[in-house]
Amino acid sequence: MTTPTIRSVPLYAILIVGLAACAGPESRPADPAGFRPSPAVAVEGDATAAERNATDADRIAADAFDASDPTPQTTRIDPADIAIAERLRDAALADNAAFALLASLTTEVGHRLPGSPNDARAQEWAVAAFERLGFDEVYREPVTFPRWYRNSESVEIVAPWPHRLVATALGGTVGTNGPLEAEVVEFATLEALEAATRAKVEGRIVFIGNRMTRAIDGAGYGPAVRARTRGPSIAAGLGARALLIRSIGTSNDRFAHTGMVSYDPAQPRIPAASISNPDADNLQRMFERGQKVIVRMDLDVGFDGEYTSNNVIGEITGSELPDQVVAIGGHLDSWDKGTGALDDGAGCAITMAAAHQILRAGLRPKRTIRVILFANEEQGLWGGRVYAENRREAIRLHQIAGESDFGAGRIWRFDTRIKPEAFEAARQIHRVLEPLGIRRGLNTAYGGPDFTRLRELGAAVFTLAQDGTNYFDYHHTDNDTLDKVDPADLSQNVAAWAAAVWLFAQADGDFGSGQGLETAPSVPR
Repeated sequence: MTTPTIRSVPLYAILIVGLAACAGPESRPADPAGFRPSPAVAVEGDATAAERNATDADRIAADAFDASDPTPQTTRIDPADIAIAERLRDAALADNAAFALLASLTTEVGHRLPGSPNDARAQEWAVAAFERLGFDEVYREPVTFPRWYRNSESVEIVAPWPHRLVATALGGTVGTNGPLEAEVVEFATLEALEAATRAKVEGRIVFIGNRMTRAIDGAGYGPAVRARTRGPSIAAGLGARALLIRSIGTSNDRFAHTGMVSYDPAQPRIPAASISNPDADNLQRMFERGQKVIVRMDLDVGFDGEYTSNNVIGEITGSELPDQVVAIGGHLDSWDKGTGALDDGAGCAITMAAAHQILRAGLRPKRTIRVILFANEEQGLWGGRVYAENRREAIRLHQIAGESDFGAGRIWRFDTRIKPEAFEAARQIHRVLEPLGIRRGLNTAYGGPDFTRLRELGAAVFTLAQDGTNYFDYHHTDNDTLDKVDPADLSQNVAAWAAAVWLFAQADGDFGSGQGLETAPSVPR
């Protein structure tokens, strides 16, 4: 198969559209995977109960899938390939290849901050892993971006009662240029800050105290994360010297959550940091006591030139239609907190192991299976944008695309964004996935953050939605480590991915890439 032409340097001019608030779900639309949360799903508490109770949208979708009548133009899957997918599924459940890959990555490389020495080490690890697993082609695709560094960070209350805060600089923030000390003014939400007067804010450090709520699909993240992405510029526009936020996370452990800011070019750039949930609670209690709170921040962080990393790509060449591609993957980078096991080492390991299941079985797919380990998702979807722009003239050659980037929880729902004529194939695929406890979903799949641009260019996508009930306990923290991953859950992910990818690659017909999918119905019929 012809290796794609690489055009990374010219693309830098295209890609410098600002550092998007990404890192998994914050780069996503408010409804990340085509879900329609209801009180049965998007609630605090019992994830198991939530999984047992399908939403009205789930039931409508299930009925619609079952009512889909094949037509002469319908994309279908041969029963022999369905039988193979069932064997792949069952074999993957008994295999620990993904956990072994993830243990290797997190132990031998550790965190993968874009532009750091570990970024380069991770690329070497990925190339060696693809080759060891027997992929037909392994290559790199250059991705250039601004390099952001974190040298040191500290935040402390100096009055009325001195207290060291567990804090972290937010990604992409400017530094403080030495200690910055000021009175803190508190706002319960971003909306309260937006309604504030300049007199209340000017010369102070703004603190936003909103707390994220827990949900199986991460629905609480979108409303909460705006304090991080938009907060710095709104505060700066009112004359603030810096911003502190409550961590965008769901645990009460004393860990601070990082993640990107998104500066408004019309406003000054001010330093921004988050503090752990327990520290935010303590700070709020000081305000409740009517005390004037003084905080000192010292952030030695910032940007330092450009850096060229790489998407690392492994392929299993198709036997009949090698130029047509089923594209899957995860992002290889992570924040410099923890070892990036959940975000997104797990996604890399899951998709690599899923493709490897096909190789281990001695199978040769009809279409090429391409596994992409994307560069620098966390700081602006850089690798995903480069991948899509390099292939904007070949969207129709993408049979379908999907990314694993929501931790390592069990998959509970299968969504697509495909043409109506392929609904029959989606129903066939779901029947193979159903024994894994996976529901039918809607035709509004997101496809994953790194496939955002490819989807915008017209590619068909799918989502194997993971249980994110506990994901934001660890997201972007020092606590994102391998011990948070259940090997059995990881194997369930691999089983679903291996079966689905095989069936997508073997389908008789396409799924609608480049065929006006923006008009496809959201509920399969």
